[in-house]
Formats: sequence, C-alpha cells, structure tokens
Amino acid sequence: MRRFLASALFLSSALPVLAAESKGGFPPFNASTFAGQLFWLALTFGTLYLLMSRVALPRVGAILAEREATIETSLAQASKAQAAAEAEAQGLEQALAKAKANAQAIAQEARSKSAREIDAKRSTVEKDLAAKMVAAEASINETKTKAMGNVEDIAREAVSAIIEQLSGKAPTAAAVTKAINAARGE
Repeated sequence: MRRFLASALFLSSALPVLAAESKGGFPPFNASTFAGQLFWLALTFGTLYLLMSRVALPRVGAILAEREATIETSLAQASKAQAAAEAEAQGLEQALAKAKANAQAIAQEARSKSAREIDAKRSTVEKDLAAKMVAAEASINETKTKAMGNVEDIAREAVSAIIEQLSGKAPTAAAVTKAINAARGE
C-alpha cells in the first residue's frame, strides 16, 4: 500500500511537469492538464482521507481519550487526597484544641493547688508569728517589769547619791523613800 501511494505521488507530481516542459507555461494553469490534475487530486485526496480516517485519527482519538481518562483519574485522586488531608487537618485541629484545653485545666489545677499550699503555709507562718509575737510581748512586759523594778532601785541610789553630794552625808532609806514619793506626787 505504501509503495502504491509513493508511486502515485511521484506520478502526480512528475506528469504535469513533463507535460509543461513540452508545451511551455505554468502547468497548473495549462487547460490541457486539468483532467489529469483533477484525477490525481481526487485520488490523492481520497487516499489521504482514507489514511487519516482509518489510521491517524483513530490513534489520535485513542491518545486523547487515554489522556482525558488519565487527567480525570488524576483529578479524582487529587480531590480524594485533598478531602483526606482536610479531614486529617480538622482532626489535628480538634486534637490540638483538646490538648490546649487539657493543658489549661492542668495549669489551673496546679495554680489552685499551689495557692492552697501557699495559703496553708502562710496561715501556719502567721500562727507561728502570732505565737512568737505573744511570747515576745510577754518577754517585753517581763523585761519592762524587771526594768521598772530596777528603775526604783536606780532612782533610790540616784536620789541617795544626789542628797549625799548636796548635803555631804548619806540619807536614810526612809528619807529617800519619802523624797521619791513626793516626786511622784503620792
């Protein structure tokens, strides 16, 4: 079939040139070669039409159909993968939100536990400080009482020393007591 087509094409191109050489002029415009040109045109067109419709176009159509099927399959797989990825992302977001809520609950529990422990320790420390304060006040009062008792003795000694310095002789204990009571306003 190929040989036939090759020889037909050769003849279709060679005959008009040979005829033009013999008569002169441009062969397609030579009216004497119109019949041969039309015959070869019809034969060539028919042959090319048959080849295209039976061989080339079915192959191209099959390739296009295969390509379209591949594209549709790829798009379907991509949409499935996208849907799966979106579902996975949503699941991860929910897990993240749950983990955040859990972490906040744990932190809140730790804060409240810490606050309770601090309050308990503060209360204990305050009680200890209050007890120490009471003990310190008692000690201060005791020391104050002792000091006040000593103040009277110191005052007696001071009055006695002053009187002795002024008068030149040591006063009696009764005179010192009388002078202290007078100074107090008793």
